[in-house]
Amino acid sequence: MKRLLLAASLLAATALSAQQLQTFEIKADDWAEGEPPKEVFIVDGTIKIAARAGNKAIVIDPNPITDASAQLAVSASGSASIEAKILAIKRGRSTPRFGVSVHGMSGHRLIVNPAKKTLELIKNDQTLATVPFAWTSEVWVKLKLEAQKGSGDTWTITGKAWPSDAAEPAEPLIKHEEKALKGQGKCAIWATPFSGEPVFFDDIRISVEAAAPAP
Repeated sequence: MKRLLLAASLLAATALSAQQLQTFEIKADDWAEGEPPKEVFIVDGTIKIAARAGNKAIVIDPNPITDASAQLAVSASGSASIEAKILAIKRGRSTPRFGVSVHGMSGHRLIVNPAKKTLELIKNDQTLATVPFAWTSEVWVKLKLEAQKGSGDTWTITGKAWPSDAAEPAEPLIKHEEKALKGQGKCAIWATPFSGEPVFFDDIRISVEAAAPAP
C-alpha cells in the first residue's frame, strides 16, 4: 500500500511539473497585410490583417455577417486569461457585437453588446451575468477575461472593460463562480459585425496554464 501511495504522489508531482504558465503577446504590426498567419486559427468568418490609421490589426470582416471567431496561442489545461484592444463601428442604428473567450468554443465569453448597452458573460449560449456598459463607436476599448482555478474544483471567472487610454480598473465588472470546469482549450477573439463594418483587434495578451513544450 505504501508503494502505491508513493507511486501516486510521484505521478501527481510529475503532472504538476509538466504544467507551466505560458504568456503570449500578439501585435498585428509584426505581420504582413492580407491573409493572417498560422498563429491566427480561423474558426468561422472572414478574418485578415489590415491597417487602420497606419496601425495593423486582426480584422473580422463583415462579409459574410456571422459569428466570426479565431483562436490564438496554445490550448490551456488550467487557468487562462486574455486581454485585447478592440475597435468597432456602428452604422445608423446597427451595432456590432464583439468580445474575447477562454477555454475553446464551449468556454466562457466576455461580450460587449451595444444593442443592449451591456457587458455579458456567456457560456454555451447561456448568459451567466450581465452589467450595464456604455460603448462608443470608433473608440478603442480593452476587454480582459480571466478564468482562475481555486481550491478544490472551484473556478472564478472575472471580466473587465475599459477605455484603452485609461488605466485598468482594479475591480472586475463581472465576477462569476463555477465548479468542475475542464479548463481546456484555446483563447479566442469574437465578433458579429451586424453593422456591416469591420471589427479590429490588437495588442492581445494571453496567459495560460498549459503543458510544457517538448524539449
